[in-house]
Amino acid sequence: MIQFFKSNIEPNKKLRKIEIFILALLCICSIVSVCIGFSKIHSDVGEIEYIGTVNMVRDVEEEDYDSDSTVCDVIYRNGDKKIVVSYPYEEYEKLEETSIIAYEYKTENGTRLYFDHNDVSNNQIQYTYQQVMAEKSIAIFNLGTSTFILALSLAIMMLFSKRFTTYEKSWFMIIMVLATIFSVAFPEENANGVNGIIIMLLYLLDTFLNILCELLISKQSRYNFLVSVFVEIVEIITCIVLMYRFATMAVTLFFWLPIDIMSYINWSKHKDVDENELTAVRKLKGYQEALVIIGIIVWTIVIGYFISGLDIATDFYNNKTLETAIIYIDACASAVGIANGLFIFFRLREQWIAWYICSFLEAIINIISGQYVLLILKIGYFTNTTYGYIKWSQYIKEHQGKEKLSIF
Repeated sequence: MIQFFKSNIEPNKKLRKIEIFILALLCICSIVSVCIGFSKIHSDVGEIEYIGTVNMVRDVEEEDYDSDSTVCDVIYRNGDKKIVVSYPYEEYEKLEETSIIAYEYKTENGTRLYFDHNDVSNNQIQYTYQQVMAEKSIAIFNLGTSTFILALSLAIMMLFSKRFTTYEKSWFMIIMVLATIFSVAFPEENANGVNGIIIMLLYLLDTFLNILCELLISKQSRYNFLVSVFVEIVEIITCIVLMYRFATMAVTLFFWLPIDIMSYINWSKHKDVDENELTAVRKLKGYQEALVIIGIIVWTIVIGYFISGLDIATDFYNNKTLETAIIYIDACASAVGIANGLFIFFRLREQWIAWYICSFLEAIINIISGQYVLLILKIGYFTNTTYGYIKWSQYIKEHQGKEKLSIF
């Protein structure tokens, strides 16, 4: 008996040592990546050599500015060569040229710099060099931020290892590893004057917090609502940064944040009789499901029509039809989200069906918007939603007639 107990402990000790080693490796990788990135951006440009002139053609597909815009960035290209020229909106409106003569310089390390005029100052050269190096270092910074989030994920799984099954820990870490890979393979471009590195960090935080929240919901844990508060804060910041999905932002601000607090209180009142960490859950009736569907359709039409009529300037999309389509899909996703929030509040199994629909709609938005790293989050949603639905269904079947049907 003692020998069996010892043999059981040894693998656990070895596993913990491996986890600590991987955690340390991820932290070192994150620190080194960020340091390398900053050293590249803030390095001195040194001596530069004038090469000559290059004719570049205007890339009008990336332009969609209106009178609400203050500064308009116009991109000119020649193969892999690129120059960005900023114009005040008044000048941009009168701009007719489809090409530009760019002046090409080469630095000591071979970096090519392009300007729309020849008499460039040292400050202009250094600033342009930093912008070019920042663009080249995006993958390095994304590696640094993603490995930091991955290290945080592993630390949480290690700290609360007894509260999660092997499947749950494996699912959580697989999703975060995939998010790390995608963040490096598909870096985000700058949008609305915000660096793509910051945007990617928001995406990774959104993925990390959401799948942790989802996992806790599937476990019928009321602590998911504490994590959910951070989810809402990150999503509001993301909507503001990208200037999009205003229906979702409004629902998050005025619905999700309050409902998270109320749900935590309500779930705390309905703990399982036998297991204190579990919350007792239930399911809807047929006519109640029909009323919810009607409400979602009405919300989508009304809110979609209202927001599509607003004149909101963003350079995240370059097509008005595409932007309008996103608005209506977002309105529907926000409606399903509200239904989902109410289902969660009332501890109803149908919230998992709402998760399926909401995840599908958001996946469409992510694909159209080129937010590929967020598709990993949707993979996490679909897999954990199935897991959560099965667990809740088993609980309801086993506790049929035992739990009071009171809503509050």
